Amino acid sequence: MIKSMTAFGRARRTLGGKDITVEIRSVNNRFFDCSVKLPRAFSFLEERIKPHLQAAGITRGKVDVFIGIDVVDTPDVSIAVDEGLAGAYVAALRELRDLCSLSDDISVMTVAQNRDLFVIKKPEEDIEKDWADVSAVLDEATEKFISGRIREGENIKADLVAKVDAIRERVQSIEKLSENDTQSYREKLENRLREMLSDNRIVFDENRILTECALFADKIAIDEELVRLRSHFDGFEDILRSDEPVGRRLDFLVQEINRETNTIGSKCQNASIAKLVVDIKCEIEKIREQIQNIE
Repeated sequence: MIKSMTAFGRARRTLGGKDITVEIRSVNNRFFDCSVKLPRAFSFLEERIKPHLQAAGITRGKVDVFIGIDVVDTPDVSIAVDEGLAGAYVAALRELRDLCSLSDDISVMTVAQNRDLFVIKKPEEDIEKDWADVSAVLDEATEKFISGRIREGENIKADLVAKVDAIRERVQSIEKLSENDTQSYREKLENRLREMLSDNRIVFDENRILTECALFADKIAIDEELVRLRSHFDGFEDILRSDEPVGRRLDFLVQEINRETNTIGSKCQNASIAKLVVDIKCEIEKIREQIQNIE
């Protein structure tokens, strides 16, 4: 199953006295890079988010998770002041006042605006309850997110299949042209050699000429490259039917397809084949760009 690395999922529910909103969005990335934003009071949940998403089957992409939590029903919590941080913060404010000759408006409310000075403590059982509530909404958002990846992946798959079919058609045209091209080139080479040898009154061995021309004609033959290309196309379509993440495998296979195409281009002696090779390389580049969007 092809999955795009670009998607968006959102869910919102009220659970356990909390209004919870989860948004997940992603863009292309070679690896799985997860960034989580949570309210500070619930930052202890951050370390659970990434493995939770990986367990859901998200393996690649730059994934950003935004979780908003508004407490509707205040739980039984205790709030304490971080005395060391608070003292350092007030001292820094006073230093700033003296350094810049500012009016002294330092007050409790001024200092309290720094939320980092407060430590929110919850019973252990509330932590697990918070995770249960958040993970429920996270799962809903993840399901929508993955559905979006699958939906976009199906569109990418259809586009890739169409592009590979277009390349197959050009390869068939190349094969038809090359069947006559190799034989024609061999005949021209033989005639040219005979003319050169005759003009210089050189006695030549007929069998030697035929052998050398045949050997040289084999060097420009592209039968093996065409066979390998067909094999790569079949492998490409097999990978598209896989249930595993396929982006890296497809990327490697496209490199092989491009290599065989370059070899055909370097061997060909026919202008029509050269034009078809250019067309194929254009399609390969489009495929390569699309693959960058696949998980």
